[in-house]
Order: sequence, then structure tokens, then C-alpha cells
Amino acid sequence: MTAYAIAHLRPTAPPVEDVLVYMERIQATLDPFGGTFLVHGATAEVREGEWPGALVMLAFPTLPKARAWYDSPAYQSLLPLRATHIPGDLILIDGVPPGYEAAETARRLREGAPR
Repeated sequence: MTAYAIAHLRPTAPPVEDVLVYMERIQATLDPFGGTFLVHGATAEVREGEWPGALVMLAFPTLPKARAWYDSPAYQSLLPLRATHIPGDLILIDGVPPGYEAAETARRLREGAPR
């Protein structure tokens, strides 16, 4: 099942050299784990609440691959180049399986069964 790394970043200034180097090198850390960018640098159209900052969304073949990427020495050595200059939050999360239907989850919840 596809898994995602989702980052809500809040840049405070134009990108500094460290951030540009991070951007130039991140793909090489993703490739061994099948990671790809789904969203990067797009302007969000906020319909509910507030969304200060930017969204970055990556896809991985599985959650273990996403974890392995994040924990990899290659990414961990690169991470401070971005994190030192751009505060944010990052989560790793499983997607839904093919054919998922929210109505089926609602039915199970009504019956008291686990999702």
C-alpha cells in the first residue's frame, strides 16, 4: 500500500544556500526507497482554517520504505540543511488500499468493528 511523507513547512525568509543544496540533493536520498514528489512548492488554496507555509508530499511504495528513507544516513545527514532554516512538521502515514470506500468504514464503525 502506498505510504506518504507529508511536511508542513513554514519558511521565514527566502531560501538560503543550505536550503538550495538540500533541494538539489534530496532526490538522491529518495531514489533508493522508491520515493517521489507529489507536491512541492504549489500554492495551497485554503478552504477551511489556516495554512501558513508550504506543503511537501512524497509517495513511497510502502510505509517501511518511507521509514527507511527518513532514517537513512543519507537523508539524516541532509536534513539539518533544511531543518535549521525552515521550521515545520513531518508525518509518515499509510494511504488507503485500492478500492477503499469510506462508506464501508462507516458501516464497520456503526457495527462497532475496527476499521
